[in-house]
Amino acid sequence: MPELPEVEVVRRGLARFVTGRVVASVDVLHPRAVRRHSPGAPDFAARLTGRRLLEPTRRGKYLWIPLAADEGTSLPEESVDEALVAHLGMSGQLLVRPADTPMENHLRILIDFADAGPQLRFVDQRTFGGFSVEPIDATTGLPWSIAHIAPDPFDPAFDEPAFYRALRRRRTGIKRALLDQSLISGIGNIYADEALWRAKLHYARPTETVTKAEVTRLLTGVREVMGAALDDGGTSFDSLYVNINGESGYFGRSLAVYGRRDEPCLRCGTPIRRDSFMNRSSYTCPHCQRRPRRARW
Repeated sequence: MPELPEVEVVRRGLARFVTGRVVASVDVLHPRAVRRHSPGAPDFAARLTGRRLLEPTRRGKYLWIPLAADEGTSLPEESVDEALVAHLGMSGQLLVRPADTPMENHLRILIDFADAGPQLRFVDQRTFGGFSVEPIDATTGLPWSIAHIAPDPFDPAFDEPAFYRALRRRRTGIKRALLDQSLISGIGNIYADEALWRAKLHYARPTETVTKAEVTRLLTGVREVMGAALDDGGTSFDSLYVNINGESGYFGRSLAVYGRRDEPCLRCGTPIRRDSFMNRSSYTCPHCQRRPRRARW
């Protein structure tokens, strides 16, 4: 699943191409693509048609586009009460294409605009992702389905002391806590492993034992690795993650531990270890990231 850098790459691309444009028509080509929109595909299309898209925004791995009123109405942004929420899932792609471009395999939603410019296309091979039109919570300013999501480490609202206190109360392993989007958002399996390696912490380290200095080191690692990934356009291991132009990200070439089983640690030369973790994998350096005597998962 795309993590914060990949979603931010998509958000920036969308911002250049869809901000201020008015939706002319919406074609839902597969019902699963709008399954999160409970009133169904006709209502989804009707709710979007004639709406002006404002600048896309993001919290962690979650992306949405606030909706203004119709083309002839200018409302202040704070009065907008609905958003188009994009759930990318495992294989969802948001692509901007000229209308004469051949349709992609697995095209699920097609959005045309009143200016007859490039279309917005949602392509999803595995149909785990989709769109919905949702109210925006007046208290949080977030779409309802995202209101429980914590700020990410780049968000000005992120509170490091509060994160440290919450982490210590969790009584779980540090990696499991990093993947909990209600505690800290935007971090998935790849960047958790990379940040833990940078911080020299094992993924099974009990959260109640971490110190303030270690949490600061960990958050520094999170920001460094995700910032570097963002500069490289994200991490692509296959064709399922691409930006709005269909291009892959290149940070996979710079990964220190993830996917490098039995290869030498870039810091000490010890072969990288792979363990099963939550139906996924965790990669660590056995020397740099000592396994705790009392491990938590």
